[in-house]
Amino acid sequence: MFLAGAAMVVAGGYLFLTHVTVTSGGGWHWYGYNAFGLSLLPLLVGIGIIFYDGSSLLGWALTAAGALIIVVGILANLRVYFRPTSLFDTIMILGLNAGGIGLIVRSIRPLAAGSGRGVGEVSAGESDHTV
Repeated sequence: MFLAGAAMVVAGGYLFLTHVTVTSGGGWHWYGYNAFGLSLLPLLVGIGIIFYDGSSLLGWALTAAGALIIVVGILANLRVYFRPTSLFDTIMILGLNAGGIGLIVRSIRPLAAGSGRGVGEVSAGESDHTV
């Protein structure tokens, strides 16, 4: 059941991702000027400090902060669109994802509520060894 659910989620995810268009935004602007070069400053200063003293915490912190600023800036300037598609295709995509997630959750939840046993639990009279 888990594998069937995983296959449904993978198929639905693939179909969903093929209908999504990602474009970049208009750029990084700060008071009307392009600010991408300014976002490189902490990264470059951090790299310079690391080359001077490889164990400098300030250098590593500036490098990490500069890289994080660049990644966040790129992600913030992305525009994501769901391309026009038919209602049938949309229902199939979302239905595969919802059904697959339901099967996965069903396969990993504990067994019947009345049995009191979870997945992998063995009662006192049973053995977990196979012959």
